[in-house]
Amino acid sequence: MKKLLLLNLAIIAFVACQDKPQRYFEESAEIETVKAGIKAYENQDWEAWKSHFADSAKIFHNTNKPASPSEMIESMQQMLSHFSSYGFSKEGGIHEMVIDKDGKTWVNYWGNWGGKANVTGKRLMVPVHLTLEFVDGKIVQEYAYYDTAGIAKTIQEIEAAQMATDTISTKN
Repeated sequence: MKKLLLLNLAIIAFVACQDKPQRYFEESAEIETVKAGIKAYENQDWEAWKSHFADSAKIFHNTNKPASPSEMIESMQQMLSHFSSYGFSKEGGIHEMVIDKDGKTWVNYWGNWGGKANVTGKRLMVPVHLTLEFVDGKIVQEYAYYDTAGIAKTIQEIEAAQMATDTISTKN
């Protein structure tokens, strides 16, 4: 009986020590793709940014309604037109790749986006989280989460300052 118990313990220990496939990565081609996409975004190189996405990619920024890469470019260009400079902080950004239990490949990014309003000069810093699903080296889904309140307030301030300037100009 004692031998049977020791044999069972040995089998359990052996099975528990078996190599499991790696599911978490700090370096990968997909992470490099996300970094290249962020750089293209910062440089307003929209063709390079779009090249990282599959043709059928769906992008969700703070919404459940998907946008295509072309629609997202249009939306980003409209928002960014209010800023004289913008980009992601080079310090503190975190990238990781995870292969989930279903075998799907995801890259997560946490960082801080900052911008300077082009009329008011106001500086804004917004924490951002991106989660991107990859298939065959291309992004098929992107989810982005960030607080839009500061951005909306800054744009309202810009528009109010522009209206005040326009009113003064028409009076002179």
